[in-house]
Amino acid sequence: MIIVMKSKADQQEIDNVIQWVESAGYKAHVSKGVERTIIGAVGDERGKVVLKAVEMMPGVEKIMPILAPYKLASRETKEGNTVIKVGEVEIGGPKFVVIAGPCAVETEDQLMESAFVVKKGGASMLRGGAFKPRTSPYSFQGLGEEGLKILAHAREKTGLPVVTEVMRASDIELIERYADVLQVGARNIQNFALLKAVGHAKKPVLLKRGMMTTLEELLMSAEYILASGNDQVILCERGIRTFETSMRNTLDISAVPVLKDKTHLPVIVDPSHAIGQWKYVLPLAKAAVAVGADGLMIEVHPDPQHALSDGPQSLKPEKFYTLMDEITSIAKIVRKEQAQEHGAH
Repeated sequence: MIIVMKSKADQQEIDNVIQWVESAGYKAHVSKGVERTIIGAVGDERGKVVLKAVEMMPGVEKIMPILAPYKLASRETKEGNTVIKVGEVEIGGPKFVVIAGPCAVETEDQLMESAFVVKKGGASMLRGGAFKPRTSPYSFQGLGEEGLKILAHAREKTGLPVVTEVMRASDIELIERYADVLQVGARNIQNFALLKAVGHAKKPVLLKRGMMTTLEELLMSAEYILASGNDQVILCERGIRTFETSMRNTLDISAVPVLKDKTHLPVIVDPSHAIGQWKYVLPLAKAAVAVGADGLMIEVHPDPQHALSDGPQSLKPEKFYTLMDEITSIAKIVRKEQAQEHGAH
């Protein structure tokens, strides 16, 4: 249920409504917009008859049902878009964001070289896996805490916030000590115990769509994180499995505008994992910018031929610089048009 407060409702009236909502057994999620405050009442629908009495309280303009099953992720519950701050970087704001780096942290030299490359190219954040979920148990599984320390050192030297993957709830506290954003990978999209655990984390969560996950299922996974108390969720489209065999996955470019319509959460695209081949990353990256994504996640490696993970889809430094030059011009046009459209509304 959504409770829309009147534009002139004071803080005491808002607090009274929150208290009533919580006394009825619901969780109150407050969204303060430019013109008015919206209070989302989330909980067991059996109590909605009791909750309807809130419509008579001072300061309340109206109450409305939340039609989507993902209550907190739904655009109905928040006025405007969620903007997530990671240090000085804003994801979902007016500036297009690029997160780049190698799939895995292999050595300190490899990661530091990658970090300076992506910094020089204009990326806003550094990615790198310290713990690597691999299809084969014999493949490189990551350096663990040593990899996290290398990532933290790269942040210190470059100023780039760090994104890395969490695979187990027991690792969250450790990873939070070193990283700025916790990534939940495609294979863990419906690991509900992990989703609840990162929902209690203090750091933003980058949630990747699964290979066979519908958009509603993606948003329901985000809902687990939001419902557990963490409202800093970034959605990532990274390709889905289809009947096509000429590429690693099929990038669902249509997911971007659909998600932007359904949710207030920021949406980024990972073309590297989608296509699996470096020579196709640039056109897919440009497509993602053009359809309104808030950012990109790009794999970059100084020596892809000898990478321990996902070398074929990683860009060499010069290719990354070309990508950044080409998407920057597109992003300026697209983001300007979006800002003008938002202003007209």
